[in-house]
Amino acid sequence: MGFFSSIFRGRDAPTDRTSGSAYSFFMGGSTSGKRVNERTAMQMTAVYSCVRILSEAVAGLPLQFYRYTAEGGKEKAVDHPLYFLLHDEPNPEMTSFVFRETLMTHLLLWGNAYSQIIRNARGEIIALYPLMPDRMTVNRDGDGQLYYEYNMSTDDAHTLKGSTVRLQPHDVLHIPGLGFDGLVGYSPIAMAKNAIGMAIACEEYGAKFFANGAAPSGVLEHPGTIKDPSRVRESWQSTFGGSANANKVAVLEEGMKYTPISISPNEAQFLETRKFQIDEIARIFRVPPHMVGDLEKSSFSNIEQQSLEFVKYTLDPWVARWEQAMVRALLTPEEKKTYFFKFNVDGLLRGDYQSRMNGYATARQNGWMSANDIRELENLDRIPEEAGGDLYLINGNMTKLADAGIFAAGASEESGEADSEKTSEKPEQSRGQPGRMRNAGGYTGATKKDGGK
Repeated sequence: MGFFSSIFRGRDAPTDRTSGSAYSFFMGGSTSGKRVNERTAMQMTAVYSCVRILSEAVAGLPLQFYRYTAEGGKEKAVDHPLYFLLHDEPNPEMTSFVFRETLMTHLLLWGNAYSQIIRNARGEIIALYPLMPDRMTVNRDGDGQLYYEYNMSTDDAHTLKGSTVRLQPHDVLHIPGLGFDGLVGYSPIAMAKNAIGMAIACEEYGAKFFANGAAPSGVLEHPGTIKDPSRVRESWQSTFGGSANANKVAVLEEGMKYTPISISPNEAQFLETRKFQIDEIARIFRVPPHMVGDLEKSSFSNIEQQSLEFVKYTLDPWVARWEQAMVRALLTPEEKKTYFFKFNVDGLLRGDYQSRMNGYATARQNGWMSANDIRELENLDRIPEEAGGDLYLINGNMTKLADAGIFAAGASEESGEADSEKTSEKPEQSRGQPGRMRNAGGYTGATKKDGGK
């Protein structure tokens, strides 16, 4: 591959990619004039906050590995090797939290997350190691089959040999982000480089403004000719420039005059611009503004709803990417029929204590949760089975709709039997009081004949 073709080649893009998937940014330039790449973007507090929130949220979710049971339910596959790898320790060097946090950070910054799959001689997965996305390329060979090419570094774990290593798809756990070809994702930083570059420029402008003593730049005017203007400028800058020389009084000689020429931050709407860029960056990652410290439009009435929307519209798509990518790369065709991965987001959807108790009471009284089901959700010890902890209870005054006809038919039969008994008891009426009818339970109400008298 030639030099120019390697430069203009789309990063992390197959050679037969679809139209438009070669999008990248050349040397990280932006229209604001600031260099934007994954590392300079992380120096922006809004970008760092969004990446940290999402990566820690995904890493902190309980990741369970289940198998389907013969009864149609599910159970934790704790005896499967993958359960320990993903739930506790993917490799000897990091925990499950750190592993998922690292991959999620790669996914948010580069648009792709890669992990090398280590197998033993029997083909069983024994370890997962993260790989840097900026040193990974995805290509097709002459037969049209995908392969991954990774450039090694001295900082990498010694699981690969050589400066450039070719990996097959079954050796890589690849989680792609949003992309046009379905094979590789695009870097959100590259797509939004102008918005992030403007935020960097605003931050740098504010820092330099205060480094200059919070005074706008200007021009020193002299009625005559100055022999050495650079010496005058350096003298002025060393005496009155910088925050350490702020509020000093300048004495101008020989008719010199100082004229400010820059726009003040107030006129440039500096604060408004910086605040808008924070919202713009939060919009890129679909993070609610209150989670990055912007509480201007948040209140006690809507902040809980915003948090629920964060789980539903932000976390759920990322979680689905993780779950499906792990099933595709880590399970065999036979295992895919029986096993599956599941991130538990119920903890993030928990309401306040009173709302939870009301929900549990409804579930308990209607028979679809037992006492132990509820205690498990509240992280409490189980009640022994002999003490009734696994019983499912229902209200006695409720019945199935299908049984309503059975009871109605039974009631009509009982009514028919009662009528026959009444017919057989008619001769006894003459021996009783006039106008009254005797039954098994004694006398009934008045008849029409005597009007109830």
